[in-house]
Amino acid sequence: MNGAMTETAPIRLLVVDDEAALREPLAEYLSRQGFTVAQAASAAEARSHLRDETPDLVLLDIMMPGEDGLSLCRHLVEARQLPTIFLTARGEATDRIVGLEIGADDYVVKPFEPRELVARIRSVLRRASRVPTEPGEDEAFAFEGWTLDPLKRRLIDPEGAVVAISSAEFRLLVAFLEHPRQVLDRDRLLEMVQGREAHLFDRAVDNQVSRLRRKIEVDSKNPQLIQTVWGGGYTLAADVRRRPLPPQSGPS
Repeated sequence: MNGAMTETAPIRLLVVDDEAALREPLAEYLSRQGFTVAQAASAAEARSHLRDETPDLVLLDIMMPGEDGLSLCRHLVEARQLPTIFLTARGEATDRIVGLEIGADDYVVKPFEPRELVARIRSVLRRASRVPTEPGEDEAFAFEGWTLDPLKRRLIDPEGAVVAISSAEFRLLVAFLEHPRQVLDRDRLLEMVQGREAHLFDRAVDNQVSRLRRKIEVDSKNPQLIQTVWGGGYTLAADVRRRPLPPQSGPS
């Protein structure tokens, strides 16, 4: 293995920002860093681009005329499962939480240092490509009738229906499934889900847990699977088994 460049193809980025004075120099800078960069000046333009090409990561402004970045982000993480970083001039904690709550992987507040943004991009891509190493490649997690396929990142409910899950929700669920019936405090969850670069805060974890509960709990207001441990954090109150994945029947 080479310690330098291991990628066989450049990482493809889509920069979505209506402000050309920021978007164009940023795209040029990222291109010089070795990324392949496409640009969109609006959510509509971004959707048009996505019909033809799928980037590895989207850099997305929140405040845009027409459809805003929050609405587009929902589509990116729920329908396309694309890693997303918000570029926003809004520095308030509530705005950052909203972005993270709907599934964005990270946020950078304008004005930002381009080198820090590149570090964030690489960090998010590392987390997005990370799959659990404990189960073998032919194993899934099974718990309370649910199944999580870690390779396809596919969550299947007890009736056999696929439930859409964002990359952030996937990482959080894996953290619980790899440590069932253990109390995981917020700091540890941040470390496991965000990596050493974690810079979020407690309420962001709480919001991600709430989103995940809405996906897997019968009653998210009275959770039975992901339980709150007052003063401690959260615990997955379920037994987890490793189950072989069915053999692939054809190209997927």
